[in-house]
Amino acid sequence: MPKIRCHYIDCAFIDDGYCTAALVEINPDNGCLTYNPTAEAEHEDDWEDTEMEEWEELEEESDEDDEDWGDEEEEEF
Repeated sequence: MPKIRCHYIDCAFIDDGYCTAALVEINPDNGCLTYNPTAEAEHEDDWEDTEMEEWEELEEESDEDDEDWGDEEEEEF
Protein backbone atom coordinates (compact mmCIF):
# COMPACT_ATOMS: atom_id res chain seq x y z
CA MET A 1 0.00 0.00 0.00
CA PRO A 2 1.43 3.44 -0.89
CA LYS A 3 2.14 5.98 1.81
CA ILE A 4 0.61 9.42 1.43
CA ARG A 5 2.72 12.27 2.78
CA CYS A 6 0.46 15.00 4.10
CA HIS A 7 1.24 18.60 5.03
CA TYR A 8 -1.81 19.10 7.26
CA ILE A 9 -0.55 19.26 10.83
CA ASP A 10 -3.94 19.23 12.55
CA CYS A 11 -5.63 16.30 10.78
CA ALA A 12 -6.88 13.38 12.87
CA PHE A 13 -5.42 10.91 10.34
CA ILE A 14 -1.82 12.16 10.49
CA ASP A 15 0.84 9.95 12.03
CA ASP A 16 4.46 11.16 11.68
CA GLY A 17 3.56 13.18 8.59
CA TYR A 18 1.78 10.34 6.78
CA CYS A 19 -1.95 9.80 6.31
CA THR A 20 -3.37 6.76 8.09
CA ALA A 21 -6.90 6.94 6.65
CA ALA A 22 -8.15 3.73 5.05
CA LEU A 23 -9.59 5.69 2.14
CA VAL A 24 -8.38 9.06 0.87
CA GLU A 25 -10.38 11.24 -1.49
CA ILE A 26 -8.60 14.09 -3.28
CA ASN A 27 -10.38 16.80 -5.24
CA PRO A 28 -8.20 18.94 -7.54
CA ASP A 29 -10.13 22.10 -6.62
CA ASN A 30 -10.72 21.52 -2.90
CA GLY A 31 -7.76 19.38 -1.87
CA CYS A 32 -8.09 16.47 0.53
CA LEU A 33 -11.74 15.70 1.26
CA THR A 34 -10.70 13.15 3.90
CA TYR A 35 -9.15 15.91 6.03
CA ASN A 36 -10.62 15.89 9.54
CA PRO A 37 -9.28 18.52 11.96
CA THR A 38 -8.62 17.37 15.50
CA ALA A 39 -10.71 18.80 18.33
CA GLU A 40 -7.59 20.44 19.81
CA ALA A 41 -6.91 22.35 16.61
CA GLU A 42 -10.34 24.01 16.60
CA HIS A 43 -9.51 25.79 19.85
CA GLU A 44 -6.09 26.89 18.64
CA ASP A 45 -7.70 28.95 15.89
CA ASP A 46 -9.08 31.42 18.45
CA TRP A 47 -6.71 34.35 18.04
CA GLU A 48 -6.57 37.14 20.54
CA ASP A 49 -6.28 40.77 19.51
CA THR A 50 -2.73 40.96 20.84
CA GLU A 51 -1.63 38.14 18.54
CA MET A 52 -3.14 39.91 15.53
CA GLU A 53 -1.41 43.16 16.49
CA GLU A 54 1.94 41.35 16.63
CA TRP A 55 1.39 39.97 13.12
CA GLU A 56 0.43 43.40 11.80
CA GLU A 57 3.59 44.90 13.31
CA LEU A 58 5.71 42.23 11.66
CA GLU A 59 4.02 42.90 8.31
CA GLU A 60 4.72 46.63 8.59
CA GLU A 61 8.39 45.97 9.40
CA SER A 62 8.63 43.59 6.46
CA ASP A 63 7.14 46.19 4.10
CA GLU A 64 9.67 48.78 5.30
CA ASP A 65 12.54 46.35 4.75
CA ASP A 66 11.28 45.61 1.23
CA GLU A 67 11.26 49.31 0.36
CA ASP A 68 14.85 49.74 1.57
CA TRP A 69 15.98 46.71 -0.41
CA GLY A 70 14.58 48.15 -3.66
CA ASP A 71 16.47 51.42 -3.12
CA GLU A 72 19.79 49.64 -2.63
CA GLU A 73 19.34 47.67 -5.82
CA GLU A 74 18.77 50.80 -7.88
CA GLU A 75 21.87 52.49 -6.47
CA GLU A 76 24.17 49.60 -7.49
CA PHE A 77 23.49 50.09 -11.18
